[in-house]
Amino acid sequence: MNHDPRLPGTTADVVSSHQVFGAPCWVSLTCRDQATTEDFYGAVLGWEWKPVKLGERFRVALVNGTPVAGIAAVASMWQMAVAWTPYFAVPSADEAVARVQERGGTLAVGPLSFPPGRAALLSDRDGATFGIWEGELVANWERWRRAQPAFVRLHTRDAFDAAIFYGEVLEWATGRPGCCEVRYEGGEVVLRSGGDVVARIESGALGSAPDPSIRPHWQVHFAVSDVTACARAAEAHGGSVLTKDSTEAVLRDPDGAQFTVTSRRNH
Repeated sequence: MNHDPRLPGTTADVVSSHQVFGAPCWVSLTCRDQATTEDFYGAVLGWEWKPVKLGERFRVALVNGTPVAGIAAVASMWQMAVAWTPYFAVPSADEAVARVQERGGTLAVGPLSFPPGRAALLSDRDGATFGIWEGELVANWERWRRAQPAFVRLHTRDAFDAAIFYGEVLEWATGRPGCCEVRYEGGEVVLRSGGDVVARIESGALGSAPDPSIRPHWQVHFAVSDVTACARAAEAHGGSVLTKDSTEAVLRDPDGAQFTVTSRRNH
């Protein structure tokens, strides 16, 4: 959920979820062990940490002073899965939640007030978890979008069916100013906001698979300069490398959350 990652002294124009509706606007990690998590991502991705108003269990990660992600050490307390979750901008959280439920998705939490906005945690009809955010976005949002999160990818049972679901919920390809554009490229659905690729949807996940990594889920990709160095740091700090090649590696942190590092040159 939004962790109020506004930095003191920022003067950039405020961007609202109304202006970039349908686009990923934040990523958040639900974890168990806050100290271990901070050490791990600091070593692997070079993040620094900032406390926020929500309390001691919440932190915002910074890259060169730009907020890039939030962590919430509430997995055990709230009986939630350890996982990375993308949040999508919406003009109205209530309307988006209603559309999700009308189309067979599930509401898990919210909408709740997290000034300066409102958030909800949901899952689509194949069980992939995602969030929505209504309100002001992080300060210097355009810098956030380019600082480190490269894009998010949905691994799902049927990409075409998922694109219809999310398109109707998040108002993709409506032609309205600020909406996201959708294309079918190379066998997957590609979502663009302001010309940038911000999400991809691919088929092939198995809904009943015992391994959660191959069930429908959203995967967060972070752009990095050196994939190999990130993989080594992950293993040295209690994580693991699930797959790796010269341009991309799928990593797992010590708590079990899965994410991908992608070479900045290929983004």
